Amino acid sequence: MCRESLEGFIAELQKGAKWILGLIAGALEIDVQEIEEMFEDGMQSSVRMNYNPPCPEPDKVIGLMPHSDGSGVTILLQVNGVEGLQIKKDGVWMPVKFLSEALAVNLGDIVEVLSNGLYKSIEHRATVNSEKVRISIAMFFNPNFEANVGPFPALLANQKPIFKTMSMEEFVNGFFSRLHGKFLDLMRI
Repeated sequence: MCRESLEGFIAELQKGAKWILGLIAGALEIDVQEIEEMFEDGMQSSVRMNYNPPCPEPDKVIGLMPHSDGSGVTILLQVNGVEGLQIKKDGVWMPVKFLSEALAVNLGDIVEVLSNGLYKSIEHRATVNSEKVRISIAMFFNPNFEANVGPFPALLANQKPIFKTMSMEEFVNGFFSRLHGKFLDLMRI
């Protein structure tokens, strides 16, 4: 893929993430401009490429440990069609079935905080395949570094906050310094 194509692809994903955030704002009855400003010039913090080689005993190996994303929105492309993404629902790991050439969208911890828990960041993991390589690419979208991460004030008119508010810098430092568990558990009031 040439550089111009890659830059165009990333720009389209950024538009998609912005559109998703607009839908979230609308559903929460939050001013769309408020969430757009928070994510404007935000960190497209990274692109993560996962390569999981085949393993003859896949039930003894984890491709990616269970976690929730510390992002606002994550967009995932399952590159070669080999499944392995699982989500935890009611304590049970369930496989995610992808449509061919589809993108998966995962709401991260930041959206859970902004929505005061109305949206949940889901715990997920990746497993390996016994016969095939699994390749996936994840792109993470976050608020700008000057933003404060906490429940939207408009949501607090009818409910108490369940999360602390902190700067994006504090959030990033806390998220990446934790040894295990969900950072959100430390943000709960």
